[in-house]
Amino acid sequence: MNIIKHRKIYFTISGLLVAISIFVIALFGLNLGIDFTGGSLMEISVDKRVSTDAQEIGKILTEIEVIQDADSDENSEGQDNTSKSKPLLENVRVQKTGELGYLLRFRDVSQQEHEQIMSKLNFELSKQLPKDETKDADSSADASEDITEAVESSIQATDSEGNPIDIQLEPVEGVVAQSSVITIGGEIVVNELRFESIGPVIGEELKQKAIYAIITVIIAIVFYIAWAFRKVSDPVSSWKYGVTAIIALMHDVIIPTGVFAILGYAAGIEMDILFVTALLTIIGFSVNDTIVVFDRTRENLSRDHHRHEFEWIVNKSVNETIRRSIYTSLTTFVVLLAVYLFGGASISNFVLALMIGVIVGTYSSIFLASPLLVAWEKRSRK
Repeated sequence: MNIIKHRKIYFTISGLLVAISIFVIALFGLNLGIDFTGGSLMEISVDKRVSTDAQEIGKILTEIEVIQDADSDENSEGQDNTSKSKPLLENVRVQKTGELGYLLRFRDVSQQEHEQIMSKLNFELSKQLPKDETKDADSSADASEDITEAVESSIQATDSEGNPIDIQLEPVEGVVAQSSVITIGGEIVVNELRFESIGPVIGEELKQKAIYAIITVIIAIVFYIAWAFRKVSDPVSSWKYGVTAIIALMHDVIIPTGVFAILGYAAGIEMDILFVTALLTIIGFSVNDTIVVFDRTRENLSRDHHRHEFEWIVNKSVNETIRRSIYTSLTTFVVLLAVYLFGGASISNFVLALMIGVIVGTYSSIFLASPLLVAWEKRSRK
């Protein structure tokens, strides 16, 4: 296939995709997760006897409670004696994970607010259980309190002379005297599987380090490729190989970022530290594929430089490595697809970014990097 000959078509396709990605990023912005903005992440599982969904859980935590005024008297009949209290959370994002699990994202909360959230969820969701089980739970709680009182009343002590002394039980600081979790038959209605809290200062620091990591990797790749191709200076200088690879890498990073900007706006998908990891993985995968093509070009240049033009040699190198690139990317994509379908919601966005990056990276290493090298050589010659 004469891939290099139709390079203007590939440049147009890549240019449109990059322009659209930059436009949607500027228009919608990036929906950053709590890793960069700060906040709390809670993963819970709900008792299988409770029928609920993500929308209901979000409503429980954001609804405004109406409290009946206890100081109302007989003269205030016909008047509204209710007052409203602010909700536990102003905004919460709930994502279903598995059959009984849910992932909750909300602002950074204190330990007291954390306990109130769990108590609220348990109290509201336990109402959906059958009445006979609820009664059993209430009777179990009453029985537990009676046992506690009986134990406390039966504690006796004497001094060294045998005289009885009084003992006062005081709560220890930092120890919860009574659990706020409602249990039924020893089972927890809402079980907390994971809780993470990141402050805004740490989030900003992670954002800066993520940017520094990507920039450092890109600069290191330029120097590495320039050094690896230092003996290839005719007809294209070695540093041009590195710059061309970086242009292809920017193409591979911008397009997945643009896709996630659209998904963040339309579906609320957040970009967390795993997305940055995915971008770095995409960079490594793409530059490896690009270097394979460049290395074959270097080998063919050493043999056929005086017999054929640079464009012919590059096209031959691309055709000699295109099967390897496609087969490697295809097997990688199949594995990622399986992980995306069966790996769970916690890593689904990470795998989705990798899938997009594999497709875009394979395209750039074949249809963008090498044609750019030829276009640069022709322009330099003119």
